[in-house]
Amino acid sequence: MSAQQTIHVAGEWRGAASGATREIIDPADAKPFATIAEGGAEDADAAIAAARAAFDEGPWPGTPVAERAALLRRVADLLVRDREKIGLLESRDAGKTLEEGRVDVDCVADAFRYFADLVIGEGAGRVVDAGSDDIHSVVVHEPIGVCSMITPWNYPLLQASWKIAPALAAGNTFVIKPSEITPLTTVALIELLVEAGLPEGVANIVTGPGHTVGARLADHPDVDLVSFTGGLVSGTKVAQAAALGVKKVALELGGKNPNVVFADACATDEGFDTAVDQALNAAFIHSGQVCSAGGRLIIEESVRERFVAELARRAEKIKLGRGTEDGVECGPLVSKEQREKTEGYVASALEEGAVLRCGGKRPEPTDARPATGYFYEPTVLDQCHREMKVVREEVFGPVLTVETFRTEDEAVALANDTEYGLAGAVWTTDSGRARRMARRMRHGTIWINDFHPYLPQAEWGGFGKSGVGRELGPAGLAEYREAKHVYENLAPKPVRWFAG
Repeated sequence: MSAQQTIHVAGEWRGAASGATREIIDPADAKPFATIAEGGAEDADAAIAAARAAFDEGPWPGTPVAERAALLRRVADLLVRDREKIGLLESRDAGKTLEEGRVDVDCVADAFRYFADLVIGEGAGRVVDAGSDDIHSVVVHEPIGVCSMITPWNYPLLQASWKIAPALAAGNTFVIKPSEITPLTTVALIELLVEAGLPEGVANIVTGPGHTVGARLADHPDVDLVSFTGGLVSGTKVAQAAALGVKKVALELGGKNPNVVFADACATDEGFDTAVDQALNAAFIHSGQVCSAGGRLIIEESVRERFVAELARRAEKIKLGRGTEDGVECGPLVSKEQREKTEGYVASALEEGAVLRCGGKRPEPTDARPATGYFYEPTVLDQCHREMKVVREEVFGPVLTVETFRTEDEAVALANDTEYGLAGAVWTTDSGRARRMARRMRHGTIWINDFHPYLPQAEWGGFGKSGVGRELGPAGLAEYREAKHVYENLAPKPVRWFAG
């Protein structure tokens, strides 16, 4: 194993200025399988300088929209070409199953294609009626400048694409810092951007920790926008640092997402089976390490016992193991620290009166899940209430809590009783109730009789402490632009406001 040159600045791959490196751990066996450059503030400064020069003096901001869109489509094609390679890398880096890694690559390619199509379909600007034939007034949108991007460990490639694709489509330059524990697929994506022909200095990456590299990307005076996805505590620090420079900020800070199930959704065997299956998917896909995970099951009291019993029975059957093994349905948690954090939440819930229906421990080791890996059994905690820490805070592990309601108003009150507001779902066969619930639930995405799908065309973001701004959709592109009003007087005359 040799240290990689994973810092990309001004078109050059290099190691850290300090010479420091970091081992990347496979969470399935806790063994290192790659080494990256451990950048610091000096490397961040160099990358920002390169992005600044590329924006102020380089060709990319003035590149015709058709050429920018064509480059984004080439990147999408390259992702398809390297789907297996990158999907495998994502599986080993983040602990996902190989199929989850492949799906992520597909979604990333879709994001690049979507933003290419979006900018191609736009007009030259919005003409404003100034009330005179002698005035031509138009509002145009221009790239905001140098963008800092800080991305999380759970969906490193996907979250990078939600920032990079619109930023490039709008004509910006950027520096990205992936999570220090799952950086490899972001490095691979930068390699594809280079291969696709992006000019030097437009795309820069610094691998390294948040307290040095991330902090510098947030407070550097030459940065115009900071886009961060991650935890609430870190996001608050980023916002505070950026505020001192009056930078534009976009934050996605997670959620505590309710999955509301009414009894009528379970009235038939098919409906019951679907609702249980989707509740499993909502809570346990990628071992619950999803910002929109449906970790709060809020179920009508009359069907709770049957529903939770079946849910626990199926959760116990989920096949845990190394994500690259055939038949594995859930991989490990991403790190030793994340598993210990999950164990702490389960312990606190039990101390506060929750009833353990399944899981709540590390699984027995097998050939597919070595004892050194960071595995944890899917866990269902029954008889929870809103005062419990496990109900109020984001766990980011395979833990599902169960609360009950008797009326629609109670369901709404529970669903909205969170300081977050990223996503939620409602299950019912009553279309009127479904729409009422969607209107009353204060979350950025509401699924009706479904959970988890998102569309590149639809905005993603949250209410409350889930963040500021939106990714994806037209609003996701707008985050990376400034509006400019151009007012042209076609027949200028003296104003004579002043007599002299």
